[in-house]
Amino acid sequence: MLNKDALLNLIKPFENDSIGCVAGEKRIATEGRDIASSSGESFYWKYESFLKDLDSRLYSSMGAAGELYAIRTELYKTIPSSILLDDFILSMLIVEGGYKIYYCKDAYAVEKGALNMVEEEKRKIRIAAGGIQSFKLLKNLLNPIAHPRTWLQFISHRVLRWTVTPIALFCLLPVNISLSLVDNSSIYDYLLLMQLVIYFFALIGKFNQDRKVKIKIFFIPYYFIFMNFCVVKGFVYLMKNRGKGTWEKSERKG
Repeated sequence: MLNKDALLNLIKPFENDSIGCVAGEKRIATEGRDIASSSGESFYWKYESFLKDLDSRLYSSMGAAGELYAIRTELYKTIPSSILLDDFILSMLIVEGGYKIYYCKDAYAVEKGALNMVEEEKRKIRIAAGGIQSFKLLKNLLNPIAHPRTWLQFISHRVLRWTVTPIALFCLLPVNISLSLVDNSSIYDYLLLMQLVIYFFALIGKFNQDRKVKIKIFFIPYYFIFMNFCVVKGFVYLMKNRGKGTWEKSERKG
């Protein structure tokens, strides 16, 4: 569902010749139920929208969500059928071509959250696999000489998320435990306690994911850890399904 005047607001930024793509905002309807699949996804997209807006203000947003975006007709490119994230690749090829992606908060699409975390996992694995796949296709954006304004945005917002972040997350706990054991400084003990609390909250979120629990603080840590597990699974999926651009569609609430 689109907001009133969404299409008009989406087209207006094209008055600026440097804008090659306009990305609308994606919102998740939680329908008053704080189950993990809706609450976590809603929180994620609010955070992602915040980052996209900052990217756009700095220079260019890093990608557009397929729910609502527009590109200049002459900039459209046919992409291989093996591409998993066609919306992301199409929009980022425009950035690679020297144009900007403008993030338009006044044009938004609202869709219902995933039916459950099983369905959400399918989608997150595909997104992670597609994100990792994009590094080869968008390798020119990693060149700071060719793209001095966007290479750091691309690395910090996209590349690190699909590579370093999950590795760092899963290494952090054992490293913290080791430091607490060998160093007398209390700072490592406090950091370890904070991590354990977060993982404890995540477990509560997992075991209550399909119940009408109104405490989102449990679902956010769970969803964050869940997403990073999906990145690892996405990498495995990509290795097993090279050249395959189809996926099993995730079911959403009716």
